[in-house]
Amino acid sequence: MIHSTFLRVMAVAATLAALPAAAQMPAKPITMIVPFAAGGNLDLVARIIAPPMAKALGQPVVVQNKAGAGGAIAASEVARAEPDGTTLLVSTPNAIVVVPKMITTPYDLNSFASVGLIASTSQVVVIRADNPKFKDLPDLIAYAKKNPGKVSMAHSGIGTTNHLAIMQLQSTAGVSFNIVAYKGSGPAIMDLLGGQVDVLVDQLSSSIANIKAGKMTALTVLSNARDPLLPEIPGTREGGLAALDTSTTTGLLAPAKTPAATLAALNGALNKALQDDDVKAQLLRVGSIARPGAADTFTQLLTLEDSQARSLADAGKLKTD
Repeated sequence: MIHSTFLRVMAVAATLAALPAAAQMPAKPITMIVPFAAGGNLDLVARIIAPPMAKALGQPVVVQNKAGAGGAIAASEVARAEPDGTTLLVSTPNAIVVVPKMITTPYDLNSFASVGLIASTSQVVVIRADNPKFKDLPDLIAYAKKNPGKVSMAHSGIGTTNHLAIMQLQSTAGVSFNIVAYKGSGPAIMDLLGGQVDVLVDQLSSSIANIKAGKMTALTVLSNARDPLLPEIPGTREGGLAALDTSTTTGLLAPAKTPAATLAALNGALNKALQDDDVKAQLLRVGSIARPGAADTFTQLLTLEDSQARSLADAGKLKTD
């Protein structure tokens, strides 16, 4: 979904929450569930924030990967968990508001309570470094127009920001790809490097290591502006697709009916982690920008994207591949 303007506005308006002196949390480990396989954007972000949050809360925070159904398997588990703050979901808005409009899920937006935003990340279109077919985004578009459905383009799961970005790319450029879904960026990257797919739309955070190592080539950043971590890679405006301007936002959720005091404690611990210089540097190294702020910042983003997803669904534009 497109929400870069929203983030800029909310970054100014958000008031940082302070960590309550007495965090009202059960004295047991916290499980932070990631809805995709290890190695992807959400996994990297979760493993960066878990240790400092554990330190702030004074109790262990364990990261678990539960992939499948575009995030619905993990989201379902968190939605039905005890609302005591010890089972959390690291998620993009898409798993919460888009996937339920594409497949049947036992949850919806009202099944969760927001803890807060975590980070935002650029999306990139990448190929294997030894792929001779495409040198840039216009080259890819030109080939796809001449060969409808012949370019295989991978994403990390149905309803994800990567999936929607491909759909937007097809619509904006007037092309058709052979879209291939995976259970996370990690498996998709493996198949791209192995030659099973031609192109991958991914978060910069999970692809940047392979780009820097020379194993993958980024054709474009899927926003009008270039990303400071890849200043040599053009954005969509330079590639002739200024209407395509997307990014991925990650947030932290708890089950609905989690007590307000518990949510405040979690939000305080999250903000303390995100304001730490080392944590900010770690996130930046993997292509993400820390987004500390009030819990309702993520709530407002979810509500906005839920409305956008409903409009897309009503227009018949949200379908599984």
